[in-house]
Amino acid sequence: MGVQNPNNWHWVDKNCIQWSKDYFTKKLVGLKATADGTSVKVTSLRSLTGDADVCQRKGRIISIFDLQMKLSFESETAKGVISIPEIAFDTEPEDYQFNLSFDKEDEKIRPVLRRNLIPQIKEVLINFGPTLIQVHGSDIQEDASHVNSKFTKENQKLSYIKPKVVERTAINKSVDTKKEHQNESISGTKEEDNVPQYNVTTLDFSSTFNTTAEQLYTTLIQPERVALWTRSEPNVNPVEGGRFRLFGRNIEGKFLKLIPNKSIEMLWRINDWKEGHYTRITITLNQGEGETKMNFHLEGVPIGEEELVQQNFEDKYIKTIKMTFGFGAVL
Repeated sequence: MGVQNPNNWHWVDKNCIQWSKDYFTKKLVGLKATADGTSVKVTSLRSLTGDADVCQRKGRIISIFDLQMKLSFESETAKGVISIPEIAFDTEPEDYQFNLSFDKEDEKIRPVLRRNLIPQIKEVLINFGPTLIQVHGSDIQEDASHVNSKFTKENQKLSYIKPKVVERTAINKSVDTKKEHQNESISGTKEEDNVPQYNVTTLDFSSTFNTTAEQLYTTLIQPERVALWTRSEPNVNPVEGGRFRLFGRNIEGKFLKLIPNKSIEMLWRINDWKEGHYTRITITLNQGEGETKMNFHLEGVPIGEEELVQQNFEDKYIKTIKMTFGFGAVL
């Protein structure tokens, strides 16, 4: 696929659905598991529907996909279908669902499927996003040697492959606190030399929750409640100056100012941003008669990252909090 995109500035995308079908057919069909004398294998990719794209804008490459899959399986005594209702670019490994249906059932097959075959399938799903970018990323960008913009060239050097969480308890391990606290930035610059890290902008958005401001405030900072909506073991110190690390350490930051049931001001960063770059976020809670409006004001968001950052909050914060605690409809 040829691309004419000076300095890799404009949005370019590539439809990869057919490649995805070929990829999953190659990787999944023929997978086999055996336990206690019982064997079962994947015999076909019955269907793969949805969207799979690799996209580029302002020098950065991301993969966006939302797929639904059905796999046929069989053994000597049984056969059926494994349905996976959501394979998405932001699906965490532990969130994949595998639904079993049988045309012909043998009770011995279920444990072999769950314990031995499905883990192999999950590993293929986890590796799909990074492989999609590696195979197709270069097709939608000008080579860096043809790029004159320093901004997009720097973006082009970064990896936007979603990291695999190899050890989810790593968040509790000791870290070099000196390194963590140095070079913090609240306006897109390093304090040590005042050199801009990124060109930055601001973001404002909001969402309404069917609960009180007190409940929302507690949900955002109390470690026990944070663990529920992040679905992981967080590291949260809910005091002014206290630090936090969420989602397998992919998000980190520090609380600057806490006004109970009113507002939270903090520094916040995605782990693959340049070291020392933080966005300053102010969350305000405005309680009405039967609901509370949560307002987000973000300063120092890297230009080109706006959609990523807002989507992160809408998916990982707003949506999951509503689903976990029943605080309102998820659109």
